[in-house]
Amino acid sequence: MTEIRTPRLILRRWSDDDLVPLSEINADPEVMRWIGDGSVRDLDGTAEDIERYEEEWDEEGFGLFAVELIASGELIGFAGLTLPEYLPEVMPDVEIVWRLGRPFWGQGYASEAAHAVLEFALQDRGLDRVVAITHISNDGSENVIAKLGMTEERETSHPEFGLPLRIHAIDLTEYEA
Repeated sequence: MTEIRTPRLILRRWSDDDLVPLSEINADPEVMRWIGDGSVRDLDGTAEDIERYEEEWDEEGFGLFAVELIASGELIGFAGLTLPEYLPEVMPDVEIVWRLGRPFWGQGYASEAAHAVLEFALQDRGLDRVVAITHISNDGSENVIAKLGMTEERETSHPEFGLPLRIHAIDLTEYEA
């Protein structure tokens, strides 16, 4: 079982106990405003998401980690790697992603988890390159991306929703652990 520990977080595979807390995160319109078309997800949609996350782990050897606080054991969201199939122009690159519940914003958890995931991608999984894709104006994610040392490559549009996106990247030669 793949698990990463940081000073404050455990990044781990998913369990049945994660469904309700993640569905509460996914039901928050403020959390979801930068995801796809901004739609919230219900319990069933979240269950389908977790199933898809676990399938990606089995098929690709990477995926989205459940992120929990070491101090409390509370699920605060996820961070990990995924294939950005919704944006074929960047394939076969692997995308780094994160989503945290609103009570956990602004405390450095997203950056802490993302750093651990980036190290996992480039050093453990042997990827040569990782991308991050954000909606333009998503300043919170842009800040995390800057802290990761990723650089902007170009802007594009979401093929389904037409929303403006920015693509950032880092490769192994640019990465500093």
